[in-house]
Amino acid sequence: MFRKVKRRTDGRKNFEDESLQDDHHHNHVERSLGKSSNGFNDDLSIYPHRLSFYQMPPFEEITVEEFETWAIDRLKVLLEIESNMSRGKSFREMESVLKPLLAKLLPLNVPSRESSSLYLERKKDHYSHFILRLAFCRSEELRGRFIKAETMLFRLRFNMLSLKEQRDFVSSIDLPWETVTDSEKEMFHSKLLACSYSAIKGILVQTVEYQKTKRVTDAQVASFLEAEKFYKIPFEFVPELISTRQSFLHKGYAYVAQFQQLSLIATEFSKHLSEQLNITMRALPTLDEDDRLIPVLNNLSKGYVSIDYQQEFGSNGDGGEGLKAEMVPSTMKDMPLCMNSLMTNLMTDHHLKYTGRQQLSLFLKGIGLNAEESMRFWQFQFTSGPGSMNVEKFNKEYKYTFRHNYGLEGGRINYKPWDCRTILSKARPTKQDSHGCPYRDMHRDELSFKLTKMGLNDDNGGRGKIGDILALSEKGEYQAACTKVFEILNKDKMDYALKTGLNVDESSIVHPNQYYDRATYLEKNMKKKEEKA
Repeated sequence: MFRKVKRRTDGRKNFEDESLQDDHHHNHVERSLGKSSNGFNDDLSIYPHRLSFYQMPPFEEITVEEFETWAIDRLKVLLEIESNMSRGKSFREMESVLKPLLAKLLPLNVPSRESSSLYLERKKDHYSHFILRLAFCRSEELRGRFIKAETMLFRLRFNMLSLKEQRDFVSSIDLPWETVTDSEKEMFHSKLLACSYSAIKGILVQTVEYQKTKRVTDAQVASFLEAEKFYKIPFEFVPELISTRQSFLHKGYAYVAQFQQLSLIATEFSKHLSEQLNITMRALPTLDEDDRLIPVLNNLSKGYVSIDYQQEFGSNGDGGEGLKAEMVPSTMKDMPLCMNSLMTNLMTDHHLKYTGRQQLSLFLKGIGLNAEESMRFWQFQFTSGPGSMNVEKFNKEYKYTFRHNYGLEGGRINYKPWDCRTILSKARPTKQDSHGCPYRDMHRDELSFKLTKMGLNDDNGGRGKIGDILALSEKGEYQAACTKVFEILNKDKMDYALKTGLNVDESSIVHPNQYYDRATYLEKNMKKKEEKA
């Protein structure tokens, strides 16, 4: 990770005790020589649990490519968590969105004889966390974002563990808790019931028995409490439970139910990570970073990557849809605001400046407008309005550019539609321009007007739907704002799709064509419903 072995070893002393470092090195050497007798699970002795507090720093060499790709994969997960939290998703909703993404980018599979990649999975998780520490320790804002997202990732992963794995992991953590005796539990029974009643009821609602009866009785809650184990710990370890009155306090100790242990562990994880980020920040100037890694860390610290959009765009861009030039205006209802605004300006002014033309032309290519229909569309739009140019001028000055986008001129490159990252990387539009991201570039009043035209409304003095979108935009969470607009406009269609068992992608919008494809996918499903009716 660093230029010289000696300097790397010296720098690592900022993170761990020297004797501990020697132990790690000794274990690594023994593992490399095959001296452990654990058979298949030799490598896993370094990572005994699928969950980690990331207390042990990296101790092996990795390639620059691994350094970058592992960090980017983890950053994609953290950005998705951020986006879900910004959009007000519940914990359960976040679980359904994050599970497939974690399985793809940061898998931590259950040990089995058939799997031989568990060590590499856990190593990737371990190293990617520490790489992002280097990137996100550099300012208070970055540290706060990193802690918040990593703590939520920890919570989600803890919930995905089996009960046995949870117990094993909890027992491995050195936390100051004592088991509440039966006599203490009986003494404080009424108070323990009062502070945990709502939480227990929420658990019972998820049981099979509730699905049959559709009710939870006080007797069921009391029975659950009777069987539940409680711990007492210093109150400062569970501020979240104290602030929400979910824990009983007595003589400086908080009485915490076993089902509430995640709150305690997550708080301790967050506290530990905050301390370690501060240590890393202070140590950063003394670390001799490889010159190749500096731009990588700088880019990571910007916290902006795009989750890959998987659609393939053919050389003719037909997308299998057979979209005709005259049909393009009718597709505007399914376009994201950036493309909808470009289309509106094009049909009003019968012209777009270069960057706007590129942004819209490649988007239309992605939704199924092939090269021939594209020429027809752009020629009509540029030549049909009052005072617009003639066909000769269009062919002479503009036709080449549109053909070039389809790989029919110049280097014959098959250009792909721009994702959100590319759009945001372009210079902000001037008054004469139409390109860019509306959530970044439009004035608050203009954006509010555009959102109203799309069908959104505003409730409670600006704290309703439009108010939420504007708040996300002002915080710089442009993709979250776009995703929330999509969810509001397509709520009924998404609800129906989920009820009918249709697979609905609820991850963040990271590409204008992804927005369009999701909208048309839901629209087709809704039409089937109407046809059946």
